[in-house]
Amino acid sequence: MTLFAALGVGTGIGHAASRPLNIVAFGDSLTAGYRLPSAAAFPSVLERELKARGREVSIANAGVSGDTSTGGLDRLDWSVPDGTDGVILELGANDMLRGTDPAVTKKALDTIVSRLKARNIPVLLAGMKASTNLGPDYVTRFDAIYPDLASRYGLVLYPFFLDGIVGDRRFNLEDGLHPNVKGVETIVAGILPTVETFLDKLGTASK
Repeated sequence: MTLFAALGVGTGIGHAASRPLNIVAFGDSLTAGYRLPSAAAFPSVLERELKARGREVSIANAGVSGDTSTGGLDRLDWSVPDGTDGVILELGANDMLRGTDPAVTKKALDTIVSRLKARNIPVLLAGMKASTNLGPDYVTRFDAIYPDLASRYGLVLYPFFLDGIVGDRRFNLEDGLHPNVKGVETIVAGILPTVETFLDKLGTASK
């Protein structure tokens, strides 16, 4: 029994595409799979579970450990090739850990989204939340980035990428920052319905 069966997550039928949807998971170490086998990284686990639900998808791992939103912007064009049907955008955690001005983070993410939209590549925005030890003003400004961008551009939003695992030793490596194998599985279980909604919005290729 898979994790998703144990959690009571149903299996979708009838979503096979005429060709696989090409999705790029574009992010930092949380996407890349820091200190994990490639098969246990977020893109691989997500692809596997989507295929188990009848979705014909190919999810490329464009995660770079240590990347900030500005770093992601710098490599956007070569990380997201022509022929990409959609992008799962997961950036901002390193900005927050470094105490980067949320205005800088928001500008970089805004530019990433606008450039992808100019290429007609839809975006699923995976949100991040600031640590409370950064103070209430920072938390308020940082946490507002993702819903604000989702509202501005009409994006599918998953509010908090680390929902269900943050601060829980069972789901994180010894550093307390990066998910272990079980942590990635938990992230995928949480985001899966939102990803399916995103795939349904990509048009006839997901039918």
